[in-house]
Amino acid sequence: MASPLLNQIKEKSKRRRKLLAQQFGLKNVDNLPKVLGFDDERKAFQLSRKCSSVRKDLGDSKTRVHHKSSNNDLCPDLLGDVADEEITYTDSSTFLKGTQSANPHNDYCQHFVDTGQRPQNFIRDVGLNDRFEEYPKLKELIRLKDELIQKTATPPMYLKCDLRKFDLIELQAKFDVILIDPPLEEYKRTNGVTNVDFWSWDDVSKLKIEDIAAPRSFIFLWCGSSDGLDLGRVCLRKWGFRRCEDICWIKTNIDQKKKHAKNLEPKAIFQRTKEHCLMGIKGTVRRSTDGDFIHANVDIDLIITEEFEYGSLKKPDEIYHIIEHFCLGRRRLNLFGRDDIIRPGWLSIGPALTNSNFNAETYHSYFDGSNGNLTGCTERIEILRPKSPPPKVNKNSNSSIRSNSHYSVPRKIQRQ
Repeated sequence: MASPLLNQIKEKSKRRRKLLAQQFGLKNVDNLPKVLGFDDERKAFQLSRKCSSVRKDLGDSKTRVHHKSSNNDLCPDLLGDVADEEITYTDSSTFLKGTQSANPHNDYCQHFVDTGQRPQNFIRDVGLNDRFEEYPKLKELIRLKDELIQKTATPPMYLKCDLRKFDLIELQAKFDVILIDPPLEEYKRTNGVTNVDFWSWDDVSKLKIEDIAAPRSFIFLWCGSSDGLDLGRVCLRKWGFRRCEDICWIKTNIDQKKKHAKNLEPKAIFQRTKEHCLMGIKGTVRRSTDGDFIHANVDIDLIITEEFEYGSLKKPDEIYHIIEHFCLGRRRLNLFGRDDIIRPGWLSIGPALTNSNFNAETYHSYFDGSNGNLTGCTERIEILRPKSPPPKVNKNSNSSIRSNSHYSVPRKIQRQ
């Protein structure tokens, strides 16, 4: 007579089989072994037993036995010149038998293997419109800053030029923010970009950024996802900047029309699904004392948006929001600009532009007002924005110890 525990296990097994059959759209539970590959597993088990038996009979002999029977009766490593049959797994159904969950796709990594949908697709509240729904003060702060940025933004200016030959000193200006998005050679391998004059990191380092950077300024350098993480830092040091942050763009592929294409670099094992934008600082800027120039901890240092179409060099517009919310400097330069990213408050230059409207005197006239090169700040924004704790007083020396400067932002990302 079967024990109660055994009956309970059998009933649980039946329920699991019904759930799996329902998930795979099967009308009959008896078809599960075929779908889940049980037959192949039994054959593999029988084959392994025969292999063990053959090895046991051979013992320590170095004599290789050649059999003329069918491949199914032999161990694969004893087949001689017979090639092994390659087995290709198209999904995880063969490996679902040991799962303890009624939903075998509860594992986001395995779900990516099965469907091509990246795990970051399931992170919620990542858009600019709904990110701060649960933080009403931050939401109001973003709204007020956007209004002030729009009010103080200079008219968009752009200049078509060959950056390999153009001398940046001819701009006759020093910039508070410099954004660089070079057409790296990496994008040819990863994004399938063509018909572009690609730049090596040696070419990028030759740009005379140090000649146009203000005494206190910030730089944002898109550096891809491989060699640029190290070589981009070399460029920052050459230009007189210290790396202080790394903004990461995590690419989603929610759009089903893309059919979740897996674009791999030659000899690559993993698929790259993110890019980095290195942030550098020049001069002395502290968040606790330089509130006229920077507002830290307003945005997050992650950009989670849909990947652009294959062959595109575009970057998410959110990088502009991060820069404008953080730095109050109005002299903003976009190197390697394109027609689709011409933006108020920015001077865009590069070979991909089709027209030019830049005039040095006109550009300088935009900063002759009372605020000069800064957007300024309202009383309400000052109340709402996150601030550093007040400086601690050392009783022994009666001197203030400033809090350590920090430019990152709260990493509050929620999962479904």
